[in-house]
Amino acid sequence: MPRLRATKDQLGSPYLRDHADNPVEWWTWGEDAFEHARDLDRPIFLSVGYASCHWCHVMAHESFEDENVAKLLNDSFVAIKVDREERPDVDALYMAATQLVSGHGGWPMSVFLTPDGRPFMAGTYYPPVERNGQASFTRLLLAMHDAWSNQRGVVEEQADQLRDAVAKEVAFIDHLGVHASNLNLGASRRILRDDLVSRVDEFGGFGSAPKFPRGSYVEVLLEFDDEEARLAVSRTLDAMSRQGLYDHLRGGFARYSVDERWHVPHFEKMLSDQALLARTFLRASRARPDRPEWRDVALDTLYFVLSDLRVANGFASSLDADANGDEGSHVTWTPREVASALAHAHQDSEIARVLSRYRIVELGHFEGRSIPRLADDEPFRCPDTLRAAVEALRDARSKRVQPLRDEKVILEWNAMFASALLISDTPELTNEGLRLVDALHSSHFFHDTWWRTEHREVHATASDLAWLLDALVDAYEVTGDDSMLTRARELATYLLQHYWDGPVPRAQDPHLGRGFFSSSDLDTGLLLRPKEIFDGATPSSHAVACRAFARLSMCLDDDDLRCVSERLVSLATSLIEAHPGAVPDLLNAARFVREGIEIVVPGDANELSEHVRSLPMSHAVVVTGRGASPLLEGRHDGLAYVCQRGACRLPASTVEELKERLREVGA
Repeated sequence: MPRLRATKDQLGSPYLRDHADNPVEWWTWGEDAFEHARDLDRPIFLSVGYASCHWCHVMAHESFEDENVAKLLNDSFVAIKVDREERPDVDALYMAATQLVSGHGGWPMSVFLTPDGRPFMAGTYYPPVERNGQASFTRLLLAMHDAWSNQRGVVEEQADQLRDAVAKEVAFIDHLGVHASNLNLGASRRILRDDLVSRVDEFGGFGSAPKFPRGSYVEVLLEFDDEEARLAVSRTLDAMSRQGLYDHLRGGFARYSVDERWHVPHFEKMLSDQALLARTFLRASRARPDRPEWRDVALDTLYFVLSDLRVANGFASSLDADANGDEGSHVTWTPREVASALAHAHQDSEIARVLSRYRIVELGHFEGRSIPRLADDEPFRCPDTLRAAVEALRDARSKRVQPLRDEKVILEWNAMFASALLISDTPELTNEGLRLVDALHSSHFFHDTWWRTEHREVHATASDLAWLLDALVDAYEVTGDDSMLTRARELATYLLQHYWDGPVPRAQDPHLGRGFFSSSDLDTGLLLRPKEIFDGATPSSHAVACRAFARLSMCLDDDDLRCVSERLVSLATSLIEAHPGAVPDLLNAARFVREGIEIVVPGDANELSEHVRSLPMSHAVVVTGRGASPLLEGRHDGLAYVCQRGACRLPASTVEELKERLREVGA
């Protein structure tokens, strides 16, 4: 019996479970599938997607549920189905091949492999019939079968060439020259600032449609206080939080906008986006105290996750874009539907006001329906006079068919979310973050091994562990609890043991090693072990590890850990200098390495520590309490100590003195 169908009830991925009953005889990723392909001397068809991917559902319905297509696949190929959120390493490897072959990437991803895993043809979505000059999926399958049967030499040659090209692509960092320590971070930040300011358009954001929210770009601009940078930040954050990208009734951000005005979203919601954007809006509100509504956006987003994505072991990965097969049907409205919902709740008097606030009109801009967006003069926070009416809309919406929820608990995304909770400066949310960090250790660490999901089927990636390491430092900053540092040091050791390429740098020899592989050395099933250097929808593992190791080294005053973060910067110096827009998160992380600030406030919380926590502090660590950190040794309660690169300012005893010390170090 095919493995996917046979193991349906044990699978942690809803995406895989949804395909288990296809007529296609899917296999899960693993040696069994490759051995089966070798035994039959058949090529592999690899299909990669994820639960909230609209076009993945389309191709599944059109092709994978079709008996004729299934017969072609079953008779001539070994078909493997992969959830990209479970196996980002597999996805990264074969996405590189897809982009090399077709010039673009995306999901569903469709790749043809030799039985030893070498790709020889790749693409994304294929229609069931020829359309707009694109070959049908059936025609493609017949062509690949013919090539394998009758042109094996050509296929093998192409597979070798593509494997070599992919090897260079997924280990791009290995081909960069390693520079000395003369990186001018200020110049690189200025280059990126100028580029972003020139690219921001009148509608906010940094590129044409489709528009993806890139919080890391905004955070780069927050470092600058000139009028152009401030305008770019305001325009972008306001557009993302006031237009249709944001769900004004339930909270949370959609994946991206299909148009340049942020009006029409692609409706799926990912936990990673909520975490990253909440962090960005929190930091923006601290950098710009004149815009307190940005904090409201962040908190609203965090509370949405707490209410709508909570599951037993953490928080679910995503909500689907479709509800009962209709994209966005759970989100959109007509004036008649609004009037009916409000009348039912005896809120008839507020109909006109609600329609105006959310721009709900006849013949709306999404298939004749309206996506709620805030009118120009409306505040983000709902006015008290409209709360009952808006609650009536929420209640009516909750009775609609709801999108499916992917309930697997991804370590990386949950650690991101824990970090956002921990920096919220809200006791209720901070406590949620601390509980989540503890829960992740219980559910994702088993038999001395870290796993990507709570089902413990796939080894954790470097990103999973780097984000958890960063969240543990956040937890230490909030609590001063030494156990967080102990756990962080153990996790850093595990990362270096199982993911570092080559000898580990130390204070005596800081120039060793070639950075982190994305996958663990405990996972031996990949053709190649990718490395992740470029920042995209989420920060690269290289960037997050750099930041986390730098912050931990500062809290522990540990030169060996500091050397790891220094090495990560030096490996990518030429990229930071020449193309900072490709590595904005690494550029921010490098500030901790080269310009990091230690702020130490011994003893109980006081006005000095409270002041520090109210600041953006983009490249500082905060150490408080009476714990074992070397930074607390010999220092006195009631004072604040500000240090940078081994040099400390005079202790500050008042907030005004502390402000002056921070100005002296450029904080």
